[in-house]
This record gives sequence, structure tokens and C-alpha cells, in this order.
Amino acid sequence: MPAVRLLVLGVIRRQQPTHGYAVRRELLSWQAETWTNVKPGSIYHAIKQLAAEGKLDALRTEDSAEGPGRTLYAMTEAGEAEFRKLMDSALVSIDMEELGAAIAFMDALPRGHIVEKLRQQQRNSAEVRDGLLEMIPTFPGRYEPPYSTDLLELWSGVFANLTGWTGGLIERLEAGEYRTAD
Repeated sequence: MPAVRLLVLGVIRRQQPTHGYAVRRELLSWQAETWTNVKPGSIYHAIKQLAAEGKLDALRTEDSAEGPGRTLYAMTEAGEAEFRKLMDSALVSIDMEELGAAIAFMDALPRGHIVEKLRQQQRNSAEVRDGLLEMIPTFPGRYEPPYSTDLLELWSGVFANLTGWTGGLIERLEAGEYRTAD
């Protein structure tokens, strides 16, 4: 759910004031369903929840020729704080869905802040990779079910790849690539 909240807040932040259908349409145009678990129902649920928490203001209802009126939403100060909190958490996350949502909105933050958080994410990924490899001797042998050695090597390889990918992104950011808030 943090990834969905971050995606919804990020789109509303960019397009405000906007309505739920526009948020959904934007995320569909990004094909977000291929790299996250976001579903139309979860988008609308997140909007309602964020509004109930005071993180979004329901400004007014706009008439629509396509169906019922649409409520326009804008972020509150609490919504901006939530967005920043979710961004910071997601940028250091080893969860692909959360990290992907943060990467989609990294231009909302200063370059140095992004790099700092991504360095932490890189350390987190490397720690998980190393921890998985250290576990190998404590499991049954390679050729015994459930073939734990192979599973641990598989997952450590995923985290090794994430560590390397993050390093490449940090290099590109430090080289001045990408637009950022500063």
C-alpha cells in the first residue's frame, strides 16, 4: 500500500487540482500495473483514505459529460509531508514496487538528497545479498530439497543486481543527468 499511496500523492502533486480518474489515467499511461500492484480500485481507495486523513483537500466537484461529477483534489501541507516521508522510505527500500514508485518521482527532490538515500538503498541491498550468502552453510546441501543453496544464490543474485543498478543510477545523478528539484 505505501507504493500506491506514493503514486497517488505524486500524480496529484504534479497535476493538482485533479480528480481520481485523471490519476488513474496517468498511471495507466505509465503502464504502472506492469511494475507495481496498483489497481483502479486501490487508486480510488487511496484517494479516499488520504482525503479522510487530511492529506488531500476535496476542492469542488466538476461536472462531467462522461458520467457523474468528479471531485477535484489538491495536496495539503500534511499531504506534502506524507509524500516526502514516503519518498524517503521508498528510496532506501529493497522492495521493487516502493523503489519504483520513488524513482518515478525523484525529480521532486534535490539531487544530493536523492543520492544520499540511494546510497543507503545500495547498502541495504548489499547487506541483504551478503546475509543470504552467509546463510548457505546453515541449510541442507545443494542437492537436497528444497535446494536452498540454489534459492539463496538466486535471491542473492537479485540483490547483487539491484546493488549494481543503484550504483549506475547514482553515477548518472552525480554526472548531472535527470532533472531534479534543485
